[in-house]
Amino acid sequence: MLKIRLRRMGATNRAFYRLVVSDSRLATRGSAVEEVGYYDPRKNPPVIQIDKDRIDYWVAQGARLSDTVKQLVARSAAS
Repeated sequence: MLKIRLRRMGATNRAFYRLVVSDSRLATRGSAVEEVGYYDPRKNPPVIQIDKDRIDYWVAQGARLSDTVKQLVARSAAS
């Protein structure tokens, strides 16, 4: 099953995250099918860049959003 989830990137204490589509059976740092967004909580205000069309496409293909990604998508839609 495919999941849309966060992949941690960056150096120690300087984390940012990429929203990736990947197989739920593989490790988070494993290979991703596609990168569909970016989240940087360290900026003020936090930067959320999401490709909504690609997320809609992958959800139509059966991918599930992680709980955190659901919150980020809702937050980006509100702003």
